[in-house]
Amino acid sequence: MTKILILGGGGMIGQKLAHRLAAEGWQGGEAEVILHDMAFPPSGAGAAQRLTGSLTDAGTTERLAAMRPDVVFHLASIVSGEAEQNFDKGWEVNMFPTWNLLSALRAEHADSGGTYRPRVVFSSSIAVFGAPFPDKIGDDFLAAPLTSYGAQKACCETMIGDFSRKGFIDGVSIRLPTICVRPGKPNKAASGFFSGIIREPLNGQEAVLPVPDTVRHWHASPRSAVGFLLHAGSMDLDPLGARRSLNMPGLSCTVAEQIEALREVAGADAVGRIRREPDAAIMQIVAGWPRDFDTARARALGFVAESEFSEIIRTYIAEERLAGRVSRRLRDR
Repeated sequence: MTKILILGGGGMIGQKLAHRLAAEGWQGGEAEVILHDMAFPPSGAGAAQRLTGSLTDAGTTERLAAMRPDVVFHLASIVSGEAEQNFDKGWEVNMFPTWNLLSALRAEHADSGGTYRPRVVFSSSIAVFGAPFPDKIGDDFLAAPLTSYGAQKACCETMIGDFSRKGFIDGVSIRLPTICVRPGKPNKAASGFFSGIIREPLNGQEAVLPVPDTVRHWHASPRSAVGFLLHAGSMDLDPLGARRSLNMPGLSCTVAEQIEALREVAGADAVGRIRREPDAAIMQIVAGWPRDFDTARARALGFVAESEFSEIIRTYIAEERLAGRVSRRLRDR
């Protein structure tokens, strides 16, 4: 049985990943899933263990590493907007625990005589890139972040690469697009409005658009994100060599194109619930984000994502209908 540890296992992606593992197992066999997070939803995904706490707590990473998971999915972090607003907390949560975790896994590797070498999949971000950008960011474009969140993710990527080069772990960092449409309540991510302008109107609520509709961005659905993680957790990493960071596939579209996809799927009434309210702070952050990618390397390795934003919206509707969280008007369409 494969022992799988999901850090950030109470979050949206962690829960979807845990549900998928519960339904499908791991590589044709059974999975012992251990979830770790600050809290878990009341009726969340099943797991062998649900461990509550913060990775910043003394001794936590050592205790988790001592369980010797075969696969570690590291999804735990605070989001971009919060990391930018609270400098100290961003580094304390998003960078230092990763160093502590990798150091603890290295100690387990040494204690095993070198036989223990877990797969570590780190959820990074396209925020590791900073302007000026080419029309499309290729696999060789320099990672030079212009936000604290991006800097923290870039540091973790470098650590994953170095610990892998030394043979302590077998790690890979996957740079996720902005995940949209996120279910549930808004969070403090600066990118949250990309989901909000779709999610709230679909559920009969008003949404605020804080940026011009000419803003272009890079997206993938939660379903694709889970697919990225599962593939990264099981694929042969030898073809990556020392370059252990990958830009994930997605689709590039403007906010205006998002809105037109919403109109196509849900009608003019839904679009009418979007209220434009410029926010200079959000616009400044978004201006430093990449807009489009050429992800030939990841696609050649088998990673896939949506090609139309309407497909992302329909995926959200289908999954929320199954979860019983869509409004009556959405169910009746």
